[in-house]
Amino acid sequence: MSQTKTSTISLDRQATVYPILFTISFAHLLNDMVQSVIPAVYPLLRENYTLTFTQIGIITLTFQCTASLLQPIVGTITDKRPQPYSLAIGMGFSLLGLLLLAQAGGYASILFAVGLVGMGSSVFHPESARVAYFAAGGRRGLAQSIFQIGGNAGSAIGPLLVAVIVMPHGQVYIRWFAIGALIAIIALGRVGAWYKHRLEMKALPRRTAADKQALLLPKRKVHLAVAILLLLIFSKYFYLASMTSYYTFYVIEKFSVSIPQSQVLLFIFLAAIAVGTFLGGPLGDKYGRKYVIWFSILGAAPFTLLLPHVGLFWVVILSILIGVILASAFSAILVYAQELLPGKVGMISGLFFGFAFGMGGLGSALLGGLADQTSIDFVFMICSFLPLLGLVTWGLPNLKDH
Repeated sequence: MSQTKTSTISLDRQATVYPILFTISFAHLLNDMVQSVIPAVYPLLRENYTLTFTQIGIITLTFQCTASLLQPIVGTITDKRPQPYSLAIGMGFSLLGLLLLAQAGGYASILFAVGLVGMGSSVFHPESARVAYFAAGGRRGLAQSIFQIGGNAGSAIGPLLVAVIVMPHGQVYIRWFAIGALIAIIALGRVGAWYKHRLEMKALPRRTAADKQALLLPKRKVHLAVAILLLLIFSKYFYLASMTSYYTFYVIEKFSVSIPQSQVLLFIFLAAIAVGTFLGGPLGDKYGRKYVIWFSILGAAPFTLLLPHVGLFWVVILSILIGVILASAFSAILVYAQELLPGKVGMISGLFFGFAFGMGGLGSALLGGLADQTSIDFVFMICSFLPLLGLVTWGLPNLKDH
């Protein structure tokens, strides 16, 4: 597509700018692929540095804290003063963190390296979610799904590549993932140019019926709705922490699978998350975001409750169902929250991405400590009840999505 044609489309407030959505989705794939290296190499790091589950949880907590605490701040700042090229700069932090992790000489240097990767993520997510919002036209759920599918695909591909590239050769081979970070910097530079042009032309998306309805809601009702959405994020990401950080250990200890086999099983689960993420946004556009949120959180409960009690074959099947159903919520939750506060897209995006990462990090640390005190099997038993918190969705107001 020519630059002129792309610019014309971008200035049409009704058009969905697919070239930008696919580019930011591709960058999201590379960003989350880089991030997924961290949990994927946990078995290797545990062996190399004789780490406890608590120490592994602290690694995740360090990464998720730098990736989460800064995001609402970044989003609030860029709501007032957008920074189109901050996306590429943020990816530079992730690049440096990867190179340091490949050469880490001890536990402290591991923590520092993953902290840098987290800082890159804290810049990337709120600003890239804003770009997806601007490029969405009238299809915000679809736009968020396209954006999110890249991240979930990257999260799924990362562990598989780690199994092929890093596990057979050692920790130093993590540096090869820096190539992905470099490609992302180039792609984000192009997105930044489009973003800057759009801001200069003041081609802002118009308010939808949902935006207008949300502006009429009492502040108390808006705040309650945001609190409910954050509780749902808590249940979703605490459960996902048990899977992304400890699923490999669970199948290794309970079913005696090898480390490479456990990485493949993690890839299958993360691929299911990618499928669910893609489905959630368009379904929310068509049927209403509240219904998708209902189904996604509460609908996973029967399968999470079954998973600790079945054999390996059914664990794999249930993990696929859980991944697809549970992942369909995030796009719907994020767009619903953006429509509750339509003038604060960056802040809301940063808050929800940040809170999601923070809950993932806190969950990983707490569950790691619990695993040390009890067992991995007990951790999965306790976490199986978390999706039942989806019952609170009844308290969300109905917003007209079109």
